[in-house]
Amino acid sequence: MEIKVLGPGCPNCHAMEELAKKALKELGIDAAIEKVSDIKEIMRYTMSTPGLVVNGKLKHSGKPLPSLDKVKEMIKQETQT
Repeated sequence: MEIKVLGPGCPNCHAMEELAKKALKELGIDAAIEKVSDIKEIMRYTMSTPGLVVNGKLKHSGKPLPSLDKVKEMIKQETQT
């Protein structure tokens, strides 16, 4: 499983990364999280940060941040495909 957190490093981007880590832990999924801060790479997916990409699919971008349950749901969707 490939997970990317898109953002320049703002507080919301860090919060998104923590949400993703917590979701993976609660789901019992061992996956690395890649932080993407390069603006050109971010723009391949979205113009709004923070963003969450799971297995190459943009699952969330912009504010407000999703809830922990929502992040878990986004990740679970990709484990079922």
